[in-house]
Amino acid sequence: MSDTIFSKIIRREIPADIVYEDDEVLAFRDLNPQAAVHVLFIPKKPLATLNDAVADDAELLGKLLLAAASYAKSEGFAEQGYRTVINCNEDGGQTVFHLHVHLLAGRRLHWPPG
Repeated sequence: MSDTIFSKIIRREIPADIVYEDDEVLAFRDLNPQAAVHVLFIPKKPLATLNDAVADDAELLGKLLLAAASYAKSEGFAEQGYRTVINCNEDGGQTVFHLHVHLLAGRRLHWPPG
C-alpha cells in the first residue's frame, strides 16, 4: 500500500482533529464534511481497500464499526440516527486508498445516497 494522507495522520506527520483513538483504530473529523458530523474511522493497520481485507482482519473490521457506534453514543446522536459508509475503489467513491469508515450524522440522510 502506498503512503497515504491517512498514514501520515497515524504517524502524526500532519495534523488532524482526532476524536477517538485506541491501539488499532484512529478517528478524526473529515476536512470536507458532508454532514454536520462527518468522522473517519481508520485502522492503524494499512489496508488499501475493503477488498484487501482477509479473514484475519474480521476482528479489526468489527472494531472499526464498534468504535463508530461508541462515538455516536458518546456524542449523543446515536438514538437520532447516523450512517456508516465504506467506499471501495474509484467507482465506489474511494479517494484515499486506506480503508476508512465514514460516520455521518447531524441531518436527515436520504436514500439512495447518489
